[in-house]
Amino acid sequence: MENNESQKDYLTFGYYSAFLLSFLTIVAFGFAMTAIPPAGPYCPDNCMEYPFPDILLYYPRDYYWMYIAIFQLFAFVIFIVTIHFTANVAKKLFTFLSVSFALISSTVLLMAYFTQFSVVPISVMKGETDGIALITQYNEHGLFIAMEELGYITMSIALFFLAFAFSKNTRTEKIIRIILISQLFATILAFIFYSIKFGIERSYLFEVATITINWSVLIFVGILTGLHYRKRLKMHTI
Repeated sequence: MENNESQKDYLTFGYYSAFLLSFLTIVAFGFAMTAIPPAGPYCPDNCMEYPFPDILLYYPRDYYWMYIAIFQLFAFVIFIVTIHFTANVAKKLFTFLSVSFALISSTVLLMAYFTQFSVVPISVMKGETDGIALITQYNEHGLFIAMEELGYITMSIALFFLAFAFSKNTRTEKIIRIILISQLFATILAFIFYSIKFGIERSYLFEVATITINWSVLIFVGILTGLHYRKRLKMHTI
């Protein structure tokens, strides 16, 4: 009885965390779409160049999405851990691997986002611009872009292992598995494509591609997983 009640609590927690993840990802996506890059290949006009002297012209508009993304990453970790606790014992190896890569991804991205809006603007305001060009988000081959690439590659791996937590018994779970497995191949293909076409000068093209892939997956998988948990909860009440 206790185990059954615990499982019900886990499923309830998972239900809310899944929809919360989707919601926060949609909001972050919306704010990110307003942050049109003023530098690099997607810059429409009046583009900044090294050493990026006009950073404050785009503050705080270009930083709003990072605040949301931080809470989204918290929800992402909660979502992954919850699935680990609700998964079948035979699936625990895959869910543990998913948790591990999710922690790597979240740590890298949290450092990238928090330092970006906590360090860059105030440093520029105070005239402390030494080294800013290397870490600002507007540097298309700077540290921020590299950290995002690493963060979303490891997120893609975490989502890949998560696929095996779901069975092939229901239509919803089959769809979730297909999405989670295929997204890793999409990320790999995007990396190969931009690397072959541009080499080390791929700018933030792959970064934008992998964010789009991962966030799209989080939105749809979050919704589908929430619906799956709701169905399992109904079975517990029968």
